[in-house]
Amino acid sequence: MPDVTRVYLITGFLGAGKTTLLNRIIEKFPKDQKLTLLVNEFGEIGVDGTLVEGDDIDMMEISKGSIFCVCVKTDFIKGLYELNTTVQPDVLLIESTGVANPSDLKKDLKLPIFDDRFHFREQFCLVDAAHFSDAYKVYASLEKQIASSSVFIINKTDTASREKIEKTKEIIGRFHPDPLFFETTYADIPLERFLELDAVEKSPAATLRESLSDRQKLTDAELDQFLDDLLDSPDLEITPPDMLMSVGYRWNGQNLGEVKTIAETLPSSVVRAKGFVEDENGMHIFNYVMGDWTIEESDIPRDRITHMNIVVFIGPPESMAGIETASQTGSWSSLGVYQPYSEES
Repeated sequence: MPDVTRVYLITGFLGAGKTTLLNRIIEKFPKDQKLTLLVNEFGEIGVDGTLVEGDDIDMMEISKGSIFCVCVKTDFIKGLYELNTTVQPDVLLIESTGVANPSDLKKDLKLPIFDDRFHFREQFCLVDAAHFSDAYKVYASLEKQIASSSVFIINKTDTASREKIEKTKEIIGRFHPDPLFFETTYADIPLERFLELDAVEKSPAATLRESLSDRQKLTDAELDQFLDDLLDSPDLEITPPDMLMSVGYRWNGQNLGEVKTIAETLPSSVVRAKGFVEDENGMHIFNYVMGDWTIEESDIPRDRITHMNIVVFIGPPESMAGIETASQTGSWSSLGVYQPYSEES
């Protein structure tokens, strides 16, 4: 097994194209190396994990908030500990939720319980060329993602004017003296520049770990105590997240016209909606990003789709009533509102 796991983080606001980039990396990844994905979704019902392509891929899914927020930080660190002690992949790809503040990830990777296994390599920030400047004015998480990133993929350039693309670059340039930009569609960048696909590395601590190969794994109680101490530390910094909520609706109709109608009726404050919907012609994927939406045929095998005919809507608290009103235009039934950062979560 490798002595080092190279870590790549994929950030970007909701709907920017993170999963598309993830699939491009999977397609190019060498078969003789071990790849693990950690997919983090904002809502209680996860959809992105189903959209990940590739067979025999080790994948962990963490929903219900951001892995960089205290509400699910323990799940994230426990997952990393399992990877360190059991899976030990060559590469770990982390796709964070679109409202994540990733600034403390590097600190988490260096926690002593990981034995210097995780070596951070690159942070890709996906930017929706058409919607970035509008979202930036509202959501603080975008500023944190920009400030901590090194490679900026201005995606969906076919949907944006040159003026919007240049405005996006100008905003990002406020945080970096010489940012690296790629203007793309479908997150198509030269991955070989970043992925070190033939890299084999031994960490400085490798020899020490070999001599301690029989080191006993922490018990569940010991790991819980470590996390309790970490979360109680006065040095822990948790940035208050953007206040967004998610709500799931089950579609009970048969005509996709109802899906189109709800898309056109949603309040403008809704930032994201997605889900698999099926009619007599087959399975479709519904994608909605800040007013723009598509319904496309899905080629994902039916048996891989866990949440069928369920659409997740994400927006600020004031958008929830408008989503409920829009749902009354068709055969929709609410599965309940989820607020990851509330005290009850």
